[in-house]
Amino acid sequence: MLRLSDDGFIVVDNHSIVTDISDRYSAFLGKPKEEIIGRPITDVIPNSKMPDIMKNKYQEELALHKFVPGYVRDAKNDFVLVSRTYVEDSRGNVIGGVAQVHFREQSIESARRMLKEYNELEFLREQYARFNESQPSFNDIIGNSCIIRQKKREAIQASKTNFSVLITGESGTGKEVFARAIHYASARNHRPFVSVNCAAIPAELLESELFGYEEGAFTGAKKGGRKGKFIQADGGTIFLDEIGDMPLVMQAKLLRVLQEREVDTVGGSTPVPVDIRVISATRKNLEQMIQEGSFREDLYYRLNVININLPPLRERQEDIPQLVAYYMETLNREYHRNVAITKEAVEVLCFHNWTGNVRELDNVIKAAYAVCDGLEIVTADLPVRLKSEQEEVEEGRRGSVRQLKDENGWHAAEQLEIAHASGSVKKYMERIEKELILTAYDKFHSVRKAAEYLGMSMPTYVRKRQAYLKEE
Repeated sequence: MLRLSDDGFIVVDNHSIVTDISDRYSAFLGKPKEEIIGRPITDVIPNSKMPDIMKNKYQEELALHKFVPGYVRDAKNDFVLVSRTYVEDSRGNVIGGVAQVHFREQSIESARRMLKEYNELEFLREQYARFNESQPSFNDIIGNSCIIRQKKREAIQASKTNFSVLITGESGTGKEVFARAIHYASARNHRPFVSVNCAAIPAELLESELFGYEEGAFTGAKKGGRKGKFIQADGGTIFLDEIGDMPLVMQAKLLRVLQEREVDTVGGSTPVPVDIRVISATRKNLEQMIQEGSFREDLYYRLNVININLPPLRERQEDIPQLVAYYMETLNREYHRNVAITKEAVEVLCFHNWTGNVRELDNVIKAAYAVCDGLEIVTADLPVRLKSEQEEVEEGRRGSVRQLKDENGWHAAEQLEIAHASGSVKKYMERIEKELILTAYDKFHSVRKAAEYLGMSMPTYVRKRQAYLKEE
């Protein structure tokens, strides 16, 4: 039987010693039968699974086996399809094992295809692992201001549910960053996060993009149809950015999807059920749009179960130094450089109003990074408009101080007595500074405005205010 078969066979006893091997298999290994029979199979095939199969009593059918280099005659033919099994006696004792190696051309071709698919699978597995390592989290949201910490807490709580979330705020405040962090902190993190910019897709294509279409649904439809974003996000999260720009007709269809939890594909006859969580975002005032009739009120309440309103950068300017440090570190890592930024340049950045928010700050840092001398970013590397703003603010402060002195005088004698009662001029000045810093914030409820009013830089004001708050 062994001579007649086109396949290769090898037989071992219960101690994994080779008792027989077919001529074709020994020729494939490049050794005469006499050198193989009587030796442990692992001497002939080091990565043989036969000992394990006999020990644990299982079988393999058409498994892919790749030989250790140097243990086959032809290095180019180093893999085969093999079937293995153990052999028992009448009492259930393992007395040996048999392996059948398939040498037919179609079997070898199948093995080649399987090896190619295995390599592709390994590549995809590595890519998936790298993707998981780069998944955004709440730690990636830069800032330690009270307001941004509060927004992080709200988002963390939102991630614990499946309720719809509406993220509002000006353009560039990081709405998609929050959306991704919510998804990857949720129980759906192993499923897709699909992002759709409703403002970037033409109205006539939005339906097919969101819901998909069947083959032949319209002229130019892709053969075999196409899955829409909602079906792609099944089990995960769909992020609808700029939801305020969605046409009214599409709003009605979106409302039906949220109510029925099923999608009607373009040209399809059967609804497709979907399990999704919806996170939407907009820079527009949806409540005002409802009054104007350009946004559906019923859809608004479906989307706005949890609302997270992100603050503009000008309301959390104490985060600017930390954001600047993050962008600098990212650029240095990308370009393998060690560029620094001066304190004076950071102070200039803290004075700007940042109508474009975090996105504008990122853009300014990159522009300055590109034109600096390669050692550090100085104020001269920043856009002229930023430096002009700082000069105007400082000149306004100096004028206010001169006016205050002319109108009220200094009452030096009175201040002298109070300073004497305080024990030292230093203690007296610290007490006055503390009162001014804390009172300024109570007046303006804005770190930026308080710092400007007192003529201090943002980092200095924040540092001193935090220190004085700890004393109370």
